[in-house]
Amino acid sequence: MVNQIELVNLGKSDLLISPMGIGTWAWGDSFFWGYGKEDYTDGDIKEAFKLCFEAGINFFDTAEVYGFGHSERILGDLIKTETAGTGKSIIVGTKFFPYPYRLGQNSFSKALSRSLARLQMEKIDLYQMHWPFPPITIETWMDRMADNVKSGLVNIIGVSNYSPQQMKNAYNALSSRGISLASNQVKYSILDRKVELNGLLELCQELGITVIAYSPLEMGMLTGKYLPSSPPSGSRRYRYRRDYLRRIQPVISLLKEIGQSYGGKSPAQISLNWIMCKGAIPIPGAKTKRQAQENIGALGWRLTKEEILSIEDIADRCMGNN
Repeated sequence: MVNQIELVNLGKSDLLISPMGIGTWAWGDSFFWGYGKEDYTDGDIKEAFKLCFEAGINFFDTAEVYGFGHSERILGDLIKTETAGTGKSIIVGTKFFPYPYRLGQNSFSKALSRSLARLQMEKIDLYQMHWPFPPITIETWMDRMADNVKSGLVNIIGVSNYSPQQMKNAYNALSSRGISLASNQVKYSILDRKVELNGLLELCQELGITVIAYSPLEMGMLTGKYLPSSPPSGSRRYRYRRDYLRRIQPVISLLKEIGQSYGGKSPAQISLNWIMCKGAIPIPGAKTKRQAQENIGALGWRLTKEEILSIEDIADRCMGNN
């Protein structure tokens, strides 16, 4: 087990979270992740949750659209049954999806109420706007988010998939209501460093906004599990084709090499630790005990500056960022 985890503030709030959270997209999602069809069950998810909780991971991220609400239900049940009497709390982040037909305040209120019911909570710790989709403006959505902070149904507010300018607009809108934007959840991995290139990471650091990194393992590609001769199955095979897997092999080789100097850390553990060293909160998935153990192994130590630079250099060369 890892050493005592040092908690960090979520944005400028007083909420303290572990430096790594757990993403629960796969909990209940049968379309993309094969829930109910693949080789993991509710029992496996329960074991993964318990292991993460016992290791000190206290931040779990979900969304109303994950499994059409089923992810929220699973997480709510686990929090109720597995944390009772422990004296430890879980910080939950969930998301509102701005479907084009959700035009009125009533739609927003209903969605929030349903998420609260599925999670079996009276207040959501971190409520996030899932995408910056029109036709409703960012300013209008943030105003509605702020209303729910003022009413006591939401603790702090985050956004997801917002560009630097969109995030700045959200930040300014909330600031006018006396509320700080806590986080921006974006795709971020060694193989996808767009948030560094477009200035988002720097802007977040400047404004005191936490970057929550989803797909920190590039949907499994950074585990070393997949090769050009054995690509992923399902819908991922269309995104990560053999030529992509061929390109990233030098990155995987370096991650393995660095891992050996840390007692045999895996490419996945090196990748997650890299995210934390960049000041972001990775939220890898954990649908089995094995995956949970893998994630936990990324905690309690830090890569050196030299190792970070060498990883970024080879990743840039492989991904054509130079």
